[in-house]
Amino acid sequence: MQTIYITGNDLTIEDIVKVSRENYKIEITPEAIDNVRKARELVDKFVDEEKIVYGITTGFGKFSDVTISKEETKTLQRNLIISHACGVGKHFSEDIVRAMMLLRINALSKGNSGVRLQTLNTLVEMLNKGVHPIVPEKGSLGASGDLAPLSHMVLVMLGEGEAIYKGERLSGKAALDKAGISTIDLTSKEGLALINGTQVMTAVGALTVYDAMNLLKIADISAALTMEALNGIVTAFDEKVHKVRSHKGQINTAKNMLRLLEGSNMTTNQGQIRVQDAYALRCIPQIHGASKDAIEYVKEKINIEINSATDNPLIFPEQEEVISGGNFHGQPMALSFDFLGIALAELANVSERRLERLVNPALGGLPAFLTKNGGINSGFMIVQYSAASLVSENKVLAHPASVDSIPSSANQEDHVSMGTIAARKAREILENVRSVIAMEILGACQGIDLAGNKGLGVGTKIAYDIVRKHTHTIEDDIVMYTEINKCEEIVKSNILVEEIEKVIGKLD
Repeated sequence: MQTIYITGNDLTIEDIVKVSRENYKIEITPEAIDNVRKARELVDKFVDEEKIVYGITTGFGKFSDVTISKEETKTLQRNLIISHACGVGKHFSEDIVRAMMLLRINALSKGNSGVRLQTLNTLVEMLNKGVHPIVPEKGSLGASGDLAPLSHMVLVMLGEGEAIYKGERLSGKAALDKAGISTIDLTSKEGLALINGTQVMTAVGALTVYDAMNLLKIADISAALTMEALNGIVTAFDEKVHKVRSHKGQINTAKNMLRLLEGSNMTTNQGQIRVQDAYALRCIPQIHGASKDAIEYVKEKINIEINSATDNPLIFPEQEEVISGGNFHGQPMALSFDFLGIALAELANVSERRLERLVNPALGGLPAFLTKNGGINSGFMIVQYSAASLVSENKVLAHPASVDSIPSSANQEDHVSMGTIAARKAREILENVRSVIAMEILGACQGIDLAGNKGLGVGTKIAYDIVRKHTHTIEDDIVMYTEINKCEEIVKSNILVEEIEKVIGKLD
């Protein structure tokens, strides 16, 4: 059994993928268990002393000035969850739900939240046994944490709500019963500790960044195939050009392009056919590289967030302090995920421009719309339309969510991040980008065939052969969406990157 050990301090994006998509088990380390117990002891002490502490012996938000008696704390915590479960829309995929559960477990394991070990273990057990709460995508402002979606997660722990267990949609109670997990009764601080955090937006963003890092490599592969179909000039990728600017992503992209195209008989040098290429070819390192640098920045921010305590108030057992702060505010993630969406959108922008050069005989010199018998055949005409549609949709989606705010809780919570919206938009943009790049790859392979394949580069030949194993040169019009779907499945599987890296080493 493959296991990830949870400390609260050293979870990685790769760990998240292993747990959320590969069903690794998790186990909380003894040190983290000790930290959780110490924090809980302090909460119990304050409750016994009837000390006035936000979220422990008071109401929430605007009700923070309402004192709650010791006898009412269990009712308060249950009411918090059932009243806050106000999510709407379609529900998150199981991998995202598993990621948010893992991130909440990791945050609680830091020992600054004050939950009982029993409560934390229930969530661990749900994750390990595959009880996946139904969590609607919409309803979070991203600034008292992801209150609404996380409440849907916690409902199942109480035997309420709904969950997927072994492919079956069940009531929360039925799912727990089938998995052999007991329901819990929340006590002081626990409900707030479970839902007051950024784990939903961060789960969506972390998985999107992981997928984006793979897609960046495929974007380079796609661009390299188009370079060959259009006899692109590789001189522009000379490392001397990029070292005098020194952006890491740019340098790495130029290096990738030369490695992918090494040995190609389809590319040209400066002045051989023409002096220079259009920007969509010549500036591949600058454009792709900028997105790589942006996504690397987002990754750094996610690595901080996934190992942070983001609820309120925070418990500091060593100092016997409980401090009410604002770590639940999603602004660091909101800005990052808006940046992520913009960086991804640019990959599709330039990919579609390369596709246009492939289908437009005035620009690329290939047969119009990549078909030999134009007129009776439309070829790739509407493939470019579809790509253009997705690119324009991405421009709408890339509008920043974080520039918006709306007051809530009677203006007590008067600035919110909209970080969960930013993360969801970035995810949607990524899916559109994947489709556009699949269309470019399909078009580039068709262009190579029409240009006469004189011998491809060491990396691009591998990519071309994989694509042609599942598709073929299109002579006369066929149902195109099936070909696009085949190519998109190749992109999603990441087989292009895996097989190329076996031969030429890791792409940057």
